Amino acid sequence: MSDPADRLRAYLEANDLEYDEPRPGQFSFALPGEKKLQTPVRLDVGVHALGVHAFVCRRPDENHERVYEWLLQRNLRLYGVAFAVDRLGDIYLDGRLPLSMVEEDELDRLLGTVLSTADDSFNAILELGFASSIRKEWEWRRLRGEPTHNLEAFRGWLEAGADAQPGTQSGGGEDEDETDQRR
Repeated sequence: MSDPADRLRAYLEANDLEYDEPRPGQFSFALPGEKKLQTPVRLDVGVHALGVHAFVCRRPDENHERVYEWLLQRNLRLYGVAFAVDRLGDIYLDGRLPLSMVEEDELDRLLGTVLSTADDSFNAILELGFASSIRKEWEWRRLRGEPTHNLEAFRGWLEAGADAQPGTQSGGGEDEDETDQRR
């Protein structure tokens, strides 16, 4: 069996992922997304496991309990990673993979989960945790005739008025049909 760091380097290069290796066995790169344009990822080759750390969103401005409840509910459906918060309240996807499993198929599955989860969750997290800021930005742009294209994902509840509840347009509600990625 080859060195896990060598396998990881080969995987990143084969998938055209530009990476930095600030110290041996630590790899930093970004996964491209659609809703969340980039997800910064750090992989740490440890003694027994590969650590996976991906930044999803800064600390929510409001509605913390609902945001964290939503994240915990999503954890039940994830493979290899789980939502976590750091001491500042910033949101990450974090996980561990045994070094014996650092192979192409497993890395595809794990990083695919990171990418799809960060991307699919991003707008819902923004709706739940930043609704007041989004509303203010929407109104400011509309009053000044500024473009609102970067707020398009939130148009439904923004145009519904002040009583509209965010978290229902971009997956912030209860998604019974959401795919369980643990399988």
